[in-house]
Amino acid sequence: MTRRSDVLKPFEQKKAFMEDRVRHGIEQNRKGTASLHFKDAEGREVNGAHIEIRQKTHDFHYGANLFMLDEFNSEEQNQAYRKYFAETFNMATLPFYWSDLEPEQGKPRFAKDSPKVYRRPAPDLCLEYCEANGIEPKAHCLNYAHFTPQWAKGDIWKEKHLLDKRFRELAERYSGRIRDWEVTNETFWGMRIPGYCTFYDQDDFIEWSFETAERYFHTNRLIINEAHSRIWDNEHYQGNRSPYYMQIERAIRNGARIDCIGMQFHMFYRAEKEAEETAQFYDPERIFDVLDTYAKLGRSIQITELTIPAYAYTEEDEEIQAEIIRHLYSMWFSHPAMEAILYWNLADGFAHGAKQGDMTAGENYFHGGLLRYDFTPKASCRTIQDLFQKVWRTNLSLDTETDGLAFKGFYGTYELEITADGKTEKRDIHLDRHSNNKFDIIEVIST
Repeated sequence: MTRRSDVLKPFEQKKAFMEDRVRHGIEQNRKGTASLHFKDAEGREVNGAHIEIRQKTHDFHYGANLFMLDEFNSEEQNQAYRKYFAETFNMATLPFYWSDLEPEQGKPRFAKDSPKVYRRPAPDLCLEYCEANGIEPKAHCLNYAHFTPQWAKGDIWKEKHLLDKRFRELAERYSGRIRDWEVTNETFWGMRIPGYCTFYDQDDFIEWSFETAERYFHTNRLIINEAHSRIWDNEHYQGNRSPYYMQIERAIRNGARIDCIGMQFHMFYRAEKEAEETAQFYDPERIFDVLDTYAKLGRSIQITELTIPAYAYTEEDEEIQAEIIRHLYSMWFSHPAMEAILYWNLADGFAHGAKQGDMTAGENYFHGGLLRYDFTPKASCRTIQDLFQKVWRTNLSLDTETDGLAFKGFYGTYELEITADGKTEKRDIHLDRHSNNKFDIIEVIST
C-alpha cells in the first residue's frame, strides 16, 4: 500500500547529493562580495561608522502567472489576490494568447477597459499593477499554435503575414515595458492535428518565429518554451540528443537569437499514481543532469510554468506540497544557469479546464495553487515567502574599519543605513553578479 509521503522518496534517497550541490551552488552562484569605502565631503575616509545592511530586492526572479488579476466575482477576492501576489513574487507572467487577445481581427484587447475574457486580463491592466508593485512582467507568448485565432488560419503565407503584423504591433506597444518575451511555446505538442495553423507543421516554424521576433524586439530577451514531458522524462531526455535540445541547437546554428531556455514542470498526475509517475522528475541527479546539459547551449534557463499538487485540503497533503516545492526551488536556485522560477496558479479553483470552484475537474483537481479556494495561504505559499524573504536574503549589522568593510550577500539591491558621529543617512547599492561590486560611498555623513 502506497502512502502520499512516498512521493518524497527520491529526495530522501539522494539527500546528501542534493544538499551538497545546493549548498555549494547557492554560495557560488547566488552570492557576491561587496567592498564598501566611505568618504566625507572632503574626500576623507569615514571610520568607526556603524552600517545596517538590508536587502531590498532580489536579482533572481520568482513569480507566477497573473491570469486572475481582477477576474474574481467580488472586490474582496480581487484585493486578496493583488495582496498575496505582491507579497510573494517579483515577477509575473502576462497572457498574450493570440485568440484571446484579438478574438476579432483588428480589435485587440490591450486597454484596461477591454471586454473581459476569463483568465486573460488585459495587458495594460497587468502592466499597471506590475509597475505599481515593483514586479517584473514577462510575456507569454508570441507564437503558440494552440491559440491561433480562426480568422488567422489559412495558407502558410497568410499566417506568416498576420503573425508578422502581430509581432510588430506588440513590439510597438510593449517592448519598452516588458523585457522577457516567450516567442514559441509547446512546439512538440499537437503537430499535424486538424484545426491547428498550417504554418505550425513547417520546418522553419522556430527559426522564422525567432528571426521575426528579433526584427521587432531589438533590445528584449527572447525565450523558447516547452512542456515538461519533452524535457524531463525518461522517454524524451537523452542528454544532448534530446529532441528539445537538438531543436534549440539547430535553431541557434541557423541564426536564431534564443536568449533563454524555458522549461515547464507541471506535475499533472492523478493522486493514486503520483509517487510512481513523478519519481523520475523528482530525482535530484536527473534534475541537475538536465540543467547541466541544457546549460551547455550557453543560454540561461527559466522554470516557466510549475504546478505541484496538494490534491486535498488536509495538513499532510499541503505539507507534502510545500516540502516538494522547497526541494525543487532550492535545487533550481542553486544552478548557475537558472534565472527565474515561475509558479503557475496562485489560487486554487480557477485553473484551466474547469468551472470556477469545481475541484474535481480540469487542473482544479490537483489543488495546485499556493492559496486555497477561500484565499487562505497554504504551507507552500509560506515556504516560498520564507525562502526569498528570509533564508535567501542578506541583512547585516557591521562596523567600518580603517579600510572600509566588505560583506557577502545575495545579488540584489541593498539599503545601507550609515551612522557616524551621531548622524545617520541612507544609501542604496546594487550587488551585481556581473560587476566588481566595489563601492565608494562619497559625501557620507557630511557636516
